[in-house]
Amino acid sequence: MKKFLDIYLNDQLALGVGWRELARRSAGSNRGTELGVALERVANGITEDVETFRDIMRGLGVRISPVKPVLAWGAERIGRLKPNGNLRSYSPLSRFEELEFLAMGIDGKKQLWTTLRDLAGLAARLPDIDFDELIGRAELQRAEVEPLRVRAGTEAFAATAD
Repeated sequence: MKKFLDIYLNDQLALGVGWRELARRSAGSNRGTELGVALERVANGITEDVETFRDIMRGLGVRISPVKPVLAWGAERIGRLKPNGNLRSYSPLSRFEELEFLAMGIDGKKQLWTTLRDLAGLAARLPDIDFDELIGRAELQRAEVEPLRVRAGTEAFAATAD
């Protein structure tokens, strides 16, 4: 049913905007480091994915909700207010949680591309979209984030043992 696909796509677009903003924030918080460089690549990839997703929606004639992406953008900003173990500064826990949430988002994005290709049957309707390439790109992003996530978790939890 087109109505349900439209809602699903708008919900997923909002999530993509939220992940993009999180990746950008995390890259900025780690600017000037090896982690910051890697996160900048991931943020750029997620930005490309959000634009590809908008192209998919336009290709299907789906009206893009002006509200849902703005709400996701705002929710990401509100999430910054969460206690992180330091009163006013970025903490090792902040770094780990950002990477953990990014990993979840990338896993979700891979599932999204698979859902659109296989369950929604969009590969046939949108032959110019290479869903296998998008799935592969998500796998590469996840592979890039995972060692960073592990290292940040080790550092965060070693720091809390003090």
